[in-house]
Amino acid sequence: MTHRSTRSCAWVGWIEQATLATVGFERYGKTTRRAVFLGKMEQVVPWAALCGLIEPVYPKPGNGRPPVGVERMLRIYFLQQWFNLSDPAVEEALYDSLAMRRFVGIDLGREPVPDETTVCRFRHLLEQHDLGRPLFDEVHRHLAAKGLKIATGTIVDATIINAPSSTKNADKARDPEMHQTKKGNQWYFGMKAHLGVDSRSKLIHAVVATPANAADSTVLADLLHGKETRVWGDQAYRGQRAVIRQRAPKAQDFTNRRYRHRGVVDEAERAKNRIKSKVRARVEHSIGVIKRVFGFAKVRYRGLKKNTHRLLVTCALANLFIARRHLLRRQQA
Repeated sequence: MTHRSTRSCAWVGWIEQATLATVGFERYGKTTRRAVFLGKMEQVVPWAALCGLIEPVYPKPGNGRPPVGVERMLRIYFLQQWFNLSDPAVEEALYDSLAMRRFVGIDLGREPVPDETTVCRFRHLLEQHDLGRPLFDEVHRHLAAKGLKIATGTIVDATIINAPSSTKNADKARDPEMHQTKKGNQWYFGMKAHLGVDSRSKLIHAVVATPANAADSTVLADLLHGKETRVWGDQAYRGQRAVIRQRAPKAQDFTNRRYRHRGVVDEAERAKNRIKSKVRARVEHSIGVIKRVFGFAKVRYRGLKKNTHRLLVTCALANLFIARRHLLRRQQA
């Protein structure tokens, strides 16, 4: 059997194991979309490299109860990001879903699922040591090693992540680190995720989080890697040619221009914007993965730091999701 067929059979076998229950007298089963998704993520996530970042700060066995393995806790943490689960919800989901338990490596005949307190402490450990950025950078290095290098075109954009606006809480106040902003005729309250996305591969290479009332252009320099030859963006980034030249001297400004002034429409400029938008629209795929596929359309925690950490980890997993077909082909080759 060739190396390619061995990889392929291993992946198919994992999905079949995740589908077929071994208890009771069940005769029928179906490969669910969840099982297929987890089977692919099992193959594309660089587990050893990511666990190596956490190992130095992870608790070591001592006199008390031995800690749960790093990789197992990281898998549970990633399940939270993929399926938008809270700490109690992921514990219940693991008891409920055979596919999830097989992905994490839990056999209920031998051991229980880590409780929500253990899950919460692991998340706090990652936040305390600011491991969101290192995890994001490690995934970026992994993708570059697999042939997915960032090109010379960057698309910049921002999206609002909503936060609860209710004051029915212990503090009787909204989150002070979140702010409101008006978009069109609608007011939004929360934070803003600023992304720098590769124009060819749609991979996210830069992430910045600010309150929702921060202007998109204020963090433009932080979204560029410096080697760009072209920069795309909507009209929120117009007039920033000096910033682009300072950060990326060889870059051309392809941000959309204003085409309507005092009721007069410049059809030539409008046509140019339409051409630019055909490239700029690719950033919506990356944002769609974060907000629609993974469900990160609303913050779960109070404070900008915790939600920025979650945003970084979610963007790292979004890059793996976007590149999953390429990575699987590389493994099967």
